Amino acid sequence: MQSPKEMKPLNIWLLSPYHTGSHRAWAEGYQAHSRHSVRLLTMAGRFWKWRMQGGAVELANQAEAASVGPPPDLVLATDMTNLPAWLALARETLPEGTPTALYMHENQLTYPWRPGERPDLTYAMINWLSQLSADLVVFNSRFHRRSWFAELPNLLKHFPDYNHLELIERVKARSTVLPVGIELFPQTQRLEPSGAPLILWNQRWEYDKRPDRFFALLYRLDGAGHDFRLAVAGENFRKQPAEFEEAATRLKHRIVQWGFLPSRQDYLALLQKADLVISTADHEFYGISILEAVQAGAFPLLPSRLSYPELIPEPLHAACLYGDDEELFKMASMRLTMPRAAPPSLRRAVIERYSWPVAARAYDEQFSVLSRR
Repeated sequence: MQSPKEMKPLNIWLLSPYHTGSHRAWAEGYQAHSRHSVRLLTMAGRFWKWRMQGGAVELANQAEAASVGPPPDLVLATDMTNLPAWLALARETLPEGTPTALYMHENQLTYPWRPGERPDLTYAMINWLSQLSADLVVFNSRFHRRSWFAELPNLLKHFPDYNHLELIERVKARSTVLPVGIELFPQTQRLEPSGAPLILWNQRWEYDKRPDRFFALLYRLDGAGHDFRLAVAGENFRKQPAEFEEAATRLKHRIVQWGFLPSRQDYLALLQKADLVISTADHEFYGISILEAVQAGAFPLLPSRLSYPELIPEPLHAACLYGDDEELFKMASMRLTMPRAAPPSLRRAVIERYSWPVAARAYDEQFSVLSRR
């Protein structure tokens, strides 16, 4: 039997209708590190509902244009793809029997809706129908896989009949977990802090990340007399929680960075200066921004739920994971009083499990097996 390295590289079409942020970083990261030939079929990352509803039409047109080259041995689509619609539209382009894999960055069933929005089951059903159409369903974390299949029966029971609950176990049986890779940073020696410890926010400026909790913690630390500096980076949008505007005023004397850093080099430089990276999120399917900060040396303080326990080796759970706001305040206070970088064992664990060379190899082997079925 041939080893994975001896096998002929596959031609993979990767469908990314919402090609921005973590979706884009994932697609381009895999393309850059895969031993296979990965061709990206993409659309601009905006209007997510329209991408799920109508993006299949544009991606089918791109597939037709791509068909002048080598045919795909496998199609890899993100969860923003309406996969059954695309397969129908591309039926004259796609070779018969081409295997398909669906990568679940997130899902529209357990993803929390914005305050004031009414849940729309349309998009969760697109996720489900896409999973039914795929030969392999890949989740980015065990937590994501577990929470999706736990809630899925409630979605299907919402409908009056013909809900085919028995299909859940079939799809679950052909699902797996492959984490998103992260780029390796130069492992330079961290400089001694030149000022007060630097607290970092590098997540999206969204309600589900609970900035109200994060800034409430900082106000309390500030009021208790703790000295710290604050860097708020991460992707922000036109509509953003009001807590950011308030914090920009109340914590003005602490702020050394405020806003998205479009330069990758500037972002990496900021990570390597950070002493603490804190999450107060209500929702997290994976946590790539946290892993990036930890790899750069920031000490993480994270909720002991969601995907976070998977990211941290169990021996370090007590030092890095908190149960409630009071415990977070105590742990943050200690870290500001006695700052330390992320332990070398934690940084090594992140690199050995989540760096792109490692992650891409796992993807390649999984997709090679799928293509041979």
